[in-house]
Amino acid sequence: MRLRPRSFVLTLAALLLLVSATAAERGSDGQLRMLYWQAPSILNPFLSGGTKDIHAASLVLEPLARYDENGGMVPALAAEIPTIENGGVAADLLSITWRLRDVAWSDGSPFSAADVAFTAAYCMNPEGACSAASRFQDVQAVEAVDDRTVRVTFKVPMPFPYVPFVGSISPVIQEKQFSACTGARAPECTEQNFGPVGTGPFKVAEFRPNDIVLYDMNGSYRDPDQPAFSSVLLKGGGDAVSAARAVLETGEFDYAWNLQVEPEILAAMAAAGRGEVVSAFGSMVERLVVQLTNPDPALGDRRSTYQAGANPHPFLSDAAVRRALSMAIDRDILVAAGYGPAGRATCSVLPAPALYASTNNDWCMTQDIAGANQLLDDAGWVRGAGGIRVRDGVRLSILYQTSTNSVRQGTQALIKQMWRAIGVETELKNINASVFFGGDPSSPDTYQKFYADIQMYTSSFDGTDPQNYMQGWMCDEIPGPENQWLGQNVPRYCDADYDELARSLSRTAGIEQRAAIAREMNDRLIGYGALIPLVHRGEVAARALSLGGVRHNAWDATVWNIQAWHRLK
Repeated sequence: MRLRPRSFVLTLAALLLLVSATAAERGSDGQLRMLYWQAPSILNPFLSGGTKDIHAASLVLEPLARYDENGGMVPALAAEIPTIENGGVAADLLSITWRLRDVAWSDGSPFSAADVAFTAAYCMNPEGACSAASRFQDVQAVEAVDDRTVRVTFKVPMPFPYVPFVGSISPVIQEKQFSACTGARAPECTEQNFGPVGTGPFKVAEFRPNDIVLYDMNGSYRDPDQPAFSSVLLKGGGDAVSAARAVLETGEFDYAWNLQVEPEILAAMAAAGRGEVVSAFGSMVERLVVQLTNPDPALGDRRSTYQAGANPHPFLSDAAVRRALSMAIDRDILVAAGYGPAGRATCSVLPAPALYASTNNDWCMTQDIAGANQLLDDAGWVRGAGGIRVRDGVRLSILYQTSTNSVRQGTQALIKQMWRAIGVETELKNINASVFFGGDPSSPDTYQKFYADIQMYTSSFDGTDPQNYMQGWMCDEIPGPENQWLGQNVPRYCDADYDELARSLSRTAGIEQRAAIAREMNDRLIGYGALIPLVHRGEVAARALSLGGVRHNAWDATVWNIQAWHRLK
């Protein structure tokens, strides 16, 4: 039908108003204010193992695919998830081909397959150090087939090929920006590492390490209606309690991450009616990491280094001591005091998904002080001055460190009492979280440097397949000066049989068979005593009631869909 002139004008005006309203939605909700009490120290996730750094970078840098809140894989920079059915995964499992979206970097330049190939070369450079290096250990080559296609070829068949470039730990960086920052030069490129160019919904406007990150909306972002916020302030520092209060009670912030706060305190704060506590269980485990090398400062450059097994710890190299430390802990008390419904006692470093969870170490679920004392007696550790056990002039005196946090300091105090009951002396140390989880290779206080006997923290893995996570305890993942202290094998555990299981996992396709191997790997770690699991933790955060679009996620960065966050009217 034909429109009359007046009707045409009115219709055109209405359409223009609609277009204008739609365009106004992008950036129309002002500033999003986020509080991370563990402040980011770098915005290049490849140079830090700290979750807060990975999250802060994920507003800017994107992988080819992410995991949603249900553990399902969703495309990010990829146009679709490759499978055998759609031809993206080779029938022989030796390669995966990704088709890429036609998108731009925040500086307006085109994103291409060459950037993906460059990122692989950056992380696989033998002269450099990359916190995601284990994701590339089975990669033979990454090649740009054309501008919109990249092929990853593996050395062995990969039944789960979604390891490189999947999840917030393994994003894509821009070749143009980082081309002069490869190998040993990578940590020296401060400008690039503090202000990466990305394809995500935001871009870095200002970064003050261990303080704040200010982001502006990325005008080149692929969705014309997103992000809803024009800017983001990510404030770091403080503590988890004050972060929770700033959202739940005072309303100064919209979102607070990683609220490791006593449950009764969170409940009282939430009663103010300004925000809500959100939580989700994934693979997070609060654990004690046992130092298997000698951290004595007198060793100089050899301190806390593996030295091919020639630098053992003076008493934690004794299996009886490691076992007794675990037996003496009442995990139910730790859960009740520090976590409530957001925690579960565990004896596994791989508690989820359920298929992968082993029950072979459940002896640790029941505290056994008498058994621990008997074990130490039988191993020749006798009580000396002050009731502290001694053998061959070596005292069972532990330096136990963790990040500064009220729940963690409460846990430390409880464990110190439990260990005292078996004749172990414990000195407690806490370190600012921004430093402890930071990526500065010159700092003596990072968790990967590990200048202590025992340390405590949480780690987890992206997605629902634990292969990369479990491979993190292979021998070549041990941190040291040669890899700028970026390896994930923090206890310095090295077992040829474990390494073979890790390689077998990468070659096994059947889910039941994969689960069996992963459980055996978990049992070797826990049976040896390299790790002492304590609590299966829920991922806890707080959001203002005025903040919509948050899909709380325990399988990827909790800010994985921040482009969809918006202000509720």
